[in-house]
Amino acid sequence: MKTRWINQLSTLAIAGTLLAGCATEQGTNTAVGTGAGAAGGAALGALIGGGKGAAIGAGVGAAGGALVGYNWQSIKNKLNGGTKGTGTQITEQQDGSLKVNIPSSISFDTNSYLIKPSFAPVLDQVAQTLNEHPELNAEIDGHTDSTGSAQLNQVLSQNRAQSVANYLVGRGVAQGRLTAYGRGATMPVADNGTEAGRAQNRRVEIYLRPVQR
Repeated sequence: MKTRWINQLSTLAIAGTLLAGCATEQGTNTAVGTGAGAAGGAALGALIGGGKGAAIGAGVGAAGGALVGYNWQSIKNKLNGGTKGTGTQITEQQDGSLKVNIPSSISFDTNSYLIKPSFAPVLDQVAQTLNEHPELNAEIDGHTDSTGSAQLNQVLSQNRAQSVANYLVGRGVAQGRLTAYGRGATMPVADNGTEAGRAQNRRVEIYLRPVQR
């Protein structure tokens, strides 16, 4: 019974930490979310291990709060303005990241990983954002539709993601702040049985995330 009680309280404390961080989304900066996360983490740590547990919990909670509590509004506005008319979608994610979803119509030609001229302005805007915000890192995910073999799609998606990373490095973003993943056709967002669905699945996603300190 005691173990079950602790587990239940721990779950509630974690949920409170995440909600506290989310509530600061429209706040001024990451510090607000960090403070809320630290407070919730300290409470969790105190339940588990007394004073030492509170200190450890505060550190864990601060990291989670920093991610969830980041204020993306000004960055969203700038990215939306710089990518207008390209079909690029910028959306906040539940994990606290900001997703930049670039459609295949402007990014790459069929079976190619050479960046199209129409893709460059979007990437220039992303590079500028990263250079102006050194507290952010970027994950680049390449996706394909299901046409062709799984191996071909995996290689193509990886090459496309790496091309984007290389472009950003060429615009002054440090390589260590970027990760590139080829997802192949494993994460569709639409029906691969239709041309419209396949077009949606052929995409590049860039996730901006604040560095957890």
